[in-house]
This record gives sequence, C-alpha cells and structure tokens, in this order.
Amino acid sequence: MGLKYFTAATVAVAAIFLSSCSEAPSASKKAETEAKKEPAKPAEAIAARVAYFEMYKTARTWAPDLLTLTLKSGEVPNIKNEGGKAGVWTAVFVSPSKKEARTFSYAVADDGADIHKGLNISDKLVWNGATPNSKAFTNGEFLIDSDAAFKTISEKAEPWLKAHPGEKATISLGSTSRFPAPVWYIMWGTAKNGYFGYVNATTGAIVTQ
Repeated sequence: MGLKYFTAATVAVAAIFLSSCSEAPSASKKAETEAKKEPAKPAEAIAARVAYFEMYKTARTWAPDLLTLTLKSGEVPNIKNEGGKAGVWTAVFVSPSKKEARTFSYAVADDGADIHKGLNISDKLVWNGATPNSKAFTNGEFLIDSDAAFKTISEKAEPWLKAHPGEKATISLGSTSRFPAPVWYIMWGTAKNGYFGYVNATTGAIVTQ
C-alpha cells in the first residue's frame, strides 16, 4: 500500500513538472513575438557628449595620451538638428607622443555618401602640435554639453532669432590662447550676416571676446 502511494505521488509530481516545462517555451515565444511587433524607434539628433564618448572609447585604443582638438556638428539626411543636437558629430583627436591626428565621426544615420551610421574613422595625419589658434584639450575641460551651451546662447540671441526665423545653427568646440578653457562657438547665418556667441565648455558661462 505504501509503495503504491509513493508511486502515484511521484507520477503526479512528474506530470506537474512536465506541464510547467511545456508551458515555458510558449510564454517565451509570446514575449518574442510581442517584441518583434514593436516598431523600431526612428533615429534622432543627439547631444555632443553622447557622440563624443562613443568616439573617444575607440580613439583611446589608438593613443593612450589622447587629446581633443575640435568637435563639430554636422547634418545627415532626414535628421533634424535642433536644440544643440545634431545627426552627426565629428571630432579631431591628436596624440602628442605620436605627433599624429585622426578624424572620427559618429552618426545616427547614413548620409548616403561618406558617413555611415555609427562610428567612422579616418587615416592618420601628421600633427605638428598646438598653435595659438588651435590648442588640444582634455576631457576634464569638456563638461558642458552642446544642448546646454545652445540654450545659453539662444536666450541671448532671442531678439535676433525672432527677426530671422528658420536660420540653422552650426556648433563647434575648440580651444585657443584667447580663452582660458575650450569654448563652444555657436553661429546662426554667416559670420558677416548672422549671430554668434561663445560659451565656456568648462563652466557654461558666456564668453565675451
């Protein structure tokens, strides 16, 4: 009698275990199907520091003493640049020990020509070192992101922007002997017929010339 009871109980437990195992793949497949139904999010412009550190991680493997020379916004088709964000960012990194420079770019989409989605890397070029108009800088000096700098200058430029709706902005980051830290240079229109301003990339303060 005891043996029959033990056998029946064992069969019952096995049946429950097999049932639960057979249901698990079904639930997993259902989750996968639902995930596949979710549409992919469209690409959109990104702030500079997001792209910068994607580039920096790879550039660092090329040169451990890596410094940054410039960082600039760019455009790719069907991606709207706005609010200090861009569809592609291009950085020039330099290595004092190697005396070389390399251009990296990071794009959220292809431009149909030279720029492909993700990371793009150029060949090495000779770099002769800093000049008064072009100084390399470190990550520790680059604390203010492009969208924050854009907001700061936009507030000051508000009267001009209202009078010139639709003007596109170009954004670049660099360092010269004129300023104590790297600065964001943001310009709408052209140098002759436009509006521009500088923002300290370390403190976020507007810089006067």
